[in-house]
Amino acid sequence: MTVASAVTMEAPICLVENKNGELMVNQQALQILISIAKPVVVVAIVGMYRTGKSYLMNRLAGENTGFSLGSTVQSHTKGIWMWCVPHPRKLDHTLVLLDTEGLGDVEKGTYKTHCREGKIPKVKLGTDEAGGCFLFLIHDLRYVTELTELIKVKSSPNAVGEEDSAEFVGFFPDFVWTVRDFTLELKLDGHPITADEYLENALKLSNAKNPKVQMANLPRECIRKFFPKRKCFTFDRPTNDKSLLAHLEDVQESQLEPAFKDQADNFCSYIFSNAKPKTLSGGIIVNGNRLGKLLETYVRTISSGDIPCLENAVLALAQNENSAAVQKASKHYVDQMVLKVIFPTETLQDLLSLHTNCEKEAISIFMKHSFKDDTHKFQKKLVKILESKKDDFIHQNEEESIKYCQTKLEYLSKTLMEAISQGTFSVPGGYQLFRKEKEKIMNDYHQVPRKGVKADEVLQRFLQSLAMKEESILQTDQALTEQEKALEVEQVKRGVAEKEKKLLEQQQKEMQEKMEAQQRTYGENINQLKKKMEEDRIQILREQKKILNHKLKEQKKLMEEGFHAKAEEMERQMEDLQTKIKYTKSKKSSLWSSILDSLGDGLMVLLPGAKQFIGLGMKALGKLMS
Repeated sequence: MTVASAVTMEAPICLVENKNGELMVNQQALQILISIAKPVVVVAIVGMYRTGKSYLMNRLAGENTGFSLGSTVQSHTKGIWMWCVPHPRKLDHTLVLLDTEGLGDVEKGTYKTHCREGKIPKVKLGTDEAGGCFLFLIHDLRYVTELTELIKVKSSPNAVGEEDSAEFVGFFPDFVWTVRDFTLELKLDGHPITADEYLENALKLSNAKNPKVQMANLPRECIRKFFPKRKCFTFDRPTNDKSLLAHLEDVQESQLEPAFKDQADNFCSYIFSNAKPKTLSGGIIVNGNRLGKLLETYVRTISSGDIPCLENAVLALAQNENSAAVQKASKHYVDQMVLKVIFPTETLQDLLSLHTNCEKEAISIFMKHSFKDDTHKFQKKLVKILESKKDDFIHQNEEESIKYCQTKLEYLSKTLMEAISQGTFSVPGGYQLFRKEKEKIMNDYHQVPRKGVKADEVLQRFLQSLAMKEESILQTDQALTEQEKALEVEQVKRGVAEKEKKLLEQQQKEMQEKMEAQQRTYGENINQLKKKMEEDRIQILREQKKILNHKLKEQKKLMEEGFHAKAEEMERQMEDLQTKIKYTKSKKSSLWSSILDSLGDGLMVLLPGAKQFIGLGMKALGKLMS
């Protein structure tokens, strides 16, 4: 299944099946979902059966048919159905529509049965992270009150339902309440009001002590706590013709009431413009693959009888995603090196320069696709892999250089070797002829381009292989005096010593270049990690401030409605949140040292010799990173 086919589905497919009270993920639908690499905007709808949920979802998909509408008192949607379509206004996003099984169907039992069979957690699967939209068509708001009992945000041992609502605010999507067949006049105390004002008025709490009133307050309070961004749409009847109402999927646009058409268009326009990409805490954008992995975790947890914990699900996702990020980054490094490196490179530095660029890109890819790698386990793994791959390229570069140089020397020295075998130089004056031929070979060899990093070493070994033959030719040359022979031997020794010195200097230079490459590796990892952690800190601070602003508004409403005790409790929550905000702000000053403490030691182990530059170059490195 390709990405292209995944986002051009012709019809919905069941994503989560409800078979005899057991939840199961449809593997065919899952494969479609996980093939989507683009960020997803998830719009999930929940409400009583036969209230028009499927019709609204079809409108969002731009179709009249798709999600089953049904025409009887039975709910037609079983389980959760998914329709992935290209987002009409965000070309780089995919719209994921989730139509849920209707609540309250007499054939499915009571409200208690829905909870026991897992139907309530199931329809909440679309509410686990911020972004997207959660649509309600609901006559009985009791279901909202079950959120804190059926989903946990943190893995802490707190009792179910005791979590601060702020934790849920950070995860939940926007709340859109749609009211069908609305016949009331939008007025309050004789003054016109908007649909949003109608919703906010409906969510006002009553101070009466009547148990029924207090029960009615509970879902209102939950919606206000968990969904800071709320929107309301009211709809007229689509048509007054009852025969058409039973088959809306076949109704032409011209047969619909003009007011209803305008309301439906405004509704779709709002969803397209305002529903955000699904995002995990910390600003981590969710694509189809990530959403599919989360779905598997939630369904597996619910089926086992446990309460889904969002934090644990995200951590499990992070493990898979970070492993994939390491593979993606290391593959990019290898692919780019294979593409850019032409063996053998003239110098080691030429190869290391390409390595540095490819390594930087690989680290950047890892940072982009990884998250919650708090112990830097996966970053260290990537460093280790890239270091190993770099060594492989260095070794291959050396082998290619050796092979190439040996081939060239064999070709250039072929005439010389044949002359030695034939005794051509075993005559008076033969040594000078030999020296002339050897120097010609060396000159020709020096003219050969792209010999690579082992050019001098291969030449040195070649000359050493000739040393005994040269000594023999020299000693048997009767045209030379003993003194001239001694001078020649001394000159040869000096030449050998000079070449050995040059070779040693080259080896030392290459060692220094390797050390500098490791220093760049260390610096690049620290630099990119520091940048990522600072971005994460800013995102967390932004989320905390958003929650604080929400609580401030909610506290003001509670005061206006006379709930002073609740307002005081809200004040204590805000004080705790302000403490967290203060701590988040202060993390910037300790960020650099924390990175060095947590990652530095690991990199020193992974990068042999790194300790030699850490102590000497830390001050300069600190300036580089600041």
